Amino acid sequence: MHEHPNTPRKLRWRSVAAALAAAVAASVFLSVPSAQANTPSDPPSGGQMPAPAPGFPLPTKHTQQAFDPAAAFTSKWTRADAKQIMAQSSTTGAPGQNSMSPSVTMPEIPEDFPAMNDDVWVWDTWSLTDEKANQISYKGWDVIFSLVADRKAGYGFDQRHWNARIGYFFRKTNADPAKDKWNYGGHLFLPNTSIGNTEWSGSTRLMQGNKINVFYTATTFFDVAERNAGGGGIAPDAVIAKALGNIHADKNGVTFDGFEHTKLLEPDGVMYQNKAQNPGFAFRDPYTFADPAHPGKTFMVFEGNTGGTRGDYKCKDEDLGYRPGDPNAETLEQVNSTGSWFQTANVGLAVADNKDLTKWSFLPPILSANCVNDQTERPQIFIQNEDGKNKYYLFTISHQFTYADGMRGPDGVYGFAGDGVRSDYQPMNNSGLALASPTDLNMPANAPEGPDPRQNGRQFQAYSHYVQPGGLVQSFIDNVNGVRGGSLSPTVKINFRNGVSAVDRSFGQNGLGPFGYLPTNLRVGGAGHYK
Repeated sequence: MHEHPNTPRKLRWRSVAAALAAAVAASVFLSVPSAQANTPSDPPSGGQMPAPAPGFPLPTKHTQQAFDPAAAFTSKWTRADAKQIMAQSSTTGAPGQNSMSPSVTMPEIPEDFPAMNDDVWVWDTWSLTDEKANQISYKGWDVIFSLVADRKAGYGFDQRHWNARIGYFFRKTNADPAKDKWNYGGHLFLPNTSIGNTEWSGSTRLMQGNKINVFYTATTFFDVAERNAGGGGIAPDAVIAKALGNIHADKNGVTFDGFEHTKLLEPDGVMYQNKAQNPGFAFRDPYTFADPAHPGKTFMVFEGNTGGTRGDYKCKDEDLGYRPGDPNAETLEQVNSTGSWFQTANVGLAVADNKDLTKWSFLPPILSANCVNDQTERPQIFIQNEDGKNKYYLFTISHQFTYADGMRGPDGVYGFAGDGVRSDYQPMNNSGLALASPTDLNMPANAPEGPDPRQNGRQFQAYSHYVQPGGLVQSFIDNVNGVRGGSLSPTVKINFRNGVSAVDRSFGQNGLGPFGYLPTNLRVGGAGHYK
């Protein structure tokens, strides 16, 4: 079992020799027995699923059984599962406090947080990785990628989405994360070279040599000026794309060039809803990985919606997931009378058809949230060895305001555990909720651009969480008690095993690590000459 340092001062990287010596006892990262899984998280203390709560339905029974990735089975995040969020939430606290268990609550971010960069807002962020999700130090430099937008262009923070570009940051691998800022390298792609006019989230993989593949969402807005002025409303186009380019590193830092862009996927309208079926469709956030159970194949998870014209879908018993005879269950008639069938989020799966990763085929979704939620953003597959075998965790993020009628949950990280990429996934902690900002779930849902002043002032403190090796979780600051963000949050740590998770409050200072802490656990190209 590895341990993370408990103070920012101790979060400095050790030399290779020191790390090897420390590996016998405690180190920042240890190798995984299979060498094919992520660096595992620590187990949570206790490690038991929450007990059933009186007055609430029992969660759906899930086997975690694995299926072939191409099988027609799609796991359901059911209403019975999601009802556990409120079952595990307190109704006795003062209004506007945190009603959730401390085990799933992110510690409070201070209002006087530092700006990561004075020129750009920063939000969705990910690391330079390999196909096994190792976070890579390249020739002595750590590299991260973020959605950025110009702070000084005249539009507001909430207009950033249709002005988004992928930017990158770098700093020395042996930097002190509590003191040394990330260096901003600028936009990753040259102007007017990406497939859309706006670049949304994805993932970046180091290939052979100095080649990198940037998988991203190519979004095209047709009314940017109108939107920036407070109007607009033309639905954008969205496709999944990639750019193959080169990474360079010298004593001055990291640069990129030579990108060639390829359109990979657009929604088929059958398994994955398209724009003609729903102007508000979701099709984004590609995350690629290798599955040790299927050597030689590369898979991709992404956010989607169930195919079909918006409003045509009607909730089914399998979406509700109640056990026979449960006295607290809803009926199909009750649920379908509320319009819950408008919420049709899923997590999609695709497989690469060639080694160049330029041709892909859709597979059925691995998770659906029909009649539960309408967004399952930035999905990731996290594989860790548990009791001698690999356990697969599907992590995704979602919002308060995207839940279906009769559901309530916070902005945060949702996780699901199974025995393979396609599994009958068990929602973590029975509910799916793994980490969220302090929220009073007894009050109605609202949004970060106009929060209810009676709510907890930190309900939207962080979003767009990215789960890293060792259970570290990075996010961006959105709204801390009325102070808008656009910078990276303090990194926190969650411990999880067997589908049970808990926030590690011994990490950092009272559970908060350094701002923007995305440590690397694999060095490529040596330590470099840039110490």
